[in-house]
Amino acid sequence: MSTSIPQDQVWISELNQRAEVQDGFDRSKPVRFYDTTLRDGEQAIGVVFTAEEKFQIACQLADLGVGRIESGFPRVSEQDTEAVRRILGAGLSSEIWGFARCVIGDLDAHIELGTEQVLIEISTSEVKMKAYGFDRQKVMERMSSAVKHARDNGMRVNFFAVDATRSDMNFLKDVYSSAIEAGAEEISVVDTIGACAPEAVEYLIRDIARHVGPDVPIHWHGHNDFGLATASAIAAVRGGASWIQGTINGMGERAGNVDICEAALALQCFYNMPVELDLSKARQVSRVVKQAGGYQVDGWKPVVGENLFVRESGAVANQFHIPQAIEPYSAEIVNAERKIVLGKKSGLVSIEIKARELGLDLSKDDYAAVLSEVKARAVAAQGLIGDDEFRTIVQSMGNKV
Repeated sequence: MSTSIPQDQVWISELNQRAEVQDGFDRSKPVRFYDTTLRDGEQAIGVVFTAEEKFQIACQLADLGVGRIESGFPRVSEQDTEAVRRILGAGLSSEIWGFARCVIGDLDAHIELGTEQVLIEISTSEVKMKAYGFDRQKVMERMSSAVKHARDNGMRVNFFAVDATRSDMNFLKDVYSSAIEAGAEEISVVDTIGACAPEAVEYLIRDIARHVGPDVPIHWHGHNDFGLATASAIAAVRGGASWIQGTINGMGERAGNVDICEAALALQCFYNMPVELDLSKARQVSRVVKQAGGYQVDGWKPVVGENLFVRESGAVANQFHIPQAIEPYSAEIVNAERKIVLGKKSGLVSIEIKARELGLDLSKDDYAAVLSEVKARAVAAQGLIGDDEFRTIVQSMGNKV
């Protein structure tokens, strides 16, 4: 089910409506998301999800509206096998896909568990083939054998060309053609080390789309090594990709993957593209994944950062009553709370808003003195002043709390 953001909750530049920005997108169908948090996301250094955590994350992803959830790689461990088994048996609304190398044993592990859809990978760039001791003939043979084995066992197949963006184009097209001939119904164009600029991504997707034809869905899988993962995902959609692969919080190896929630927000707000993702659930899913992974994200991270709708600056507090003056989209879109916090950068209006929020009887004549004390304490603490401490400051001025 596609979702849309009310336009009166988006406050972006009118320049975005220019034809050169809006042209080239197919808005007849929604962009869909294939989440790989449980596999590619877990490749982030030091992150280990338990089977129970993977199951809970999968449930959250389905609630978010993710079209496909990659359940994992069962040959990695017993925990991963158990996670795949539980996710498959949960009856989730999302399609559950498995991950496998072009190795028969990988596929058999999924077949034994009842996986019905599988993404099958092998490297196609010269540098990756050399690293694995492959040549082009071996890649073709392994890929064809694996795809046929999966299809012979009733599985749907997405062929995933590792390091596609650094592959020889003629060979890459030959591999995709052979994969489709062997039975793959979909293909993934993969920027394994984030080595492709957004403009190059659009060109590549468009070229591959012409080659495989309109009946073969194309997935984009990108990484964020140059901070351009979201931009590249948008470029891929413009080029003809119908699926974006990525993770929650953009987690993953090195600089991480495409953050599917960031991509969904940008596609809707800037390009009027329908998407299949409920962004009101994004922050909840982010919290579950962070807790399971034992990490935090920056407070200023798009969509899920804790500070996106929190204001300390007094100059900004003066505009707090008009959200569109200080924010590009409504906090309601991502189900976030707008609030004022107090610290070194606060102003008199900050004191007024916070006193009103807490129901404190504070005379305007005392605003300046309270603000001075707030600033002094914040500087000394090198941080913010909490509500309880603010009450203490107000009370010390002889006001009722």
